[in-house]
Amino acid sequence: MILVPDFFAHRPDLWTFGILSGKLGRVWTTPSCAIPAMSDPLGETLHMFRLTGTLYCRAELTAPWGIDVPALPGCMTLQVVTAGRCWLEVGDAEPYLIGPGSLTLIPDGVPHRFRSAPDASTRPLFDIPVQQLSERYEIMRYGGGGELTQVTYAVLRPDHVAARRLIAQLPPVLHLDRFDDDESGWLHSTLRLVTREAQALQPGGETMLTRLADVLVIQAIRSWLDAAPEARQGWLAALRDDQIGRALTALHREPGQDWTVGTLAQQAGMSRSAFAARFTELVGEPVIRYLATWRLQLAHDHLQRSADPLPVVARRFGYQSEAAFCRAFKRAYGVAPGQVRRERLSAGND
Repeated sequence: MILVPDFFAHRPDLWTFGILSGKLGRVWTTPSCAIPAMSDPLGETLHMFRLTGTLYCRAELTAPWGIDVPALPGCMTLQVVTAGRCWLEVGDAEPYLIGPGSLTLIPDGVPHRFRSAPDASTRPLFDIPVQQLSERYEIMRYGGGGELTQVTYAVLRPDHVAARRLIAQLPPVLHLDRFDDDESGWLHSTLRLVTREAQALQPGGETMLTRLADVLVIQAIRSWLDAAPEARQGWLAALRDDQIGRALTALHREPGQDWTVGTLAQQAGMSRSAFAARFTELVGEPVIRYLATWRLQLAHDHLQRSADPLPVVARRFGYQSEAAFCRAFKRAYGVAPGQVRRERLSAGND
């Protein structure tokens, strides 16, 4: 159900997704894409939502059964019940009863449990054997032989700063329960395609799986954005705002530009003072602090996937000199940017 390649075993912060057998798995990374021009800042943010690597597990579970899923830092998990029902427990919240066609998304990789009944005993996830059909697809058969529940389960890792910022505003669990609705045909079709691609893994299959995961996750998030009052607060409210949203879009598209409060206020069509006050009110921090944090988060991600020299990275993300970039980076992360790259290379060679 969860792929933890051997070279990630000593670095939980680098876990991506995985196979219970513990064998080394190949990590596939979605290529970065230019952000297209759009009139909807929230839509642009969802466009930046990319997932690194995907693993699907089809679980065939017979009552009584229970599974403890550990914390997966930096990951999200997606569950779709295709037959039967089960109880999902996340933290101290009341258990969710999940029926056929229910889709749940746990955005922040927190520990959770699945059970056939609220009082069923549980077993640690990694103690349960699986049948591995491919690098991206496996089957778990587990339980006491009673009523059958089938669950399609995926572990995913967001691959962009915007995605992680959005995830930070999501609730502990997103739940869609529309299996019988006319609108839910997308779920049936997507899951059928997921199963076919994961089992066969024809040329381009890895890309297909990752894109299909994007579809499932984004649809769950869109449903929450449409319905939840919390989706109109904080950073998401700023993206929806006609004026602040334009400034955020410009900043996100060109993080290396020489932005000031004044130039961003021009993007928003506001006076400098009104823009600064409105931005802080909606986002919760001053615009220049937000810009600095955004640039450094992008730079941190870039260092983990690129061999660009540090002066090139510094200029790409708005710093006039390598020295200024290194000082700001160390203040934010406690280590020099070169150390982040060395640790990434060391992990890849283990």
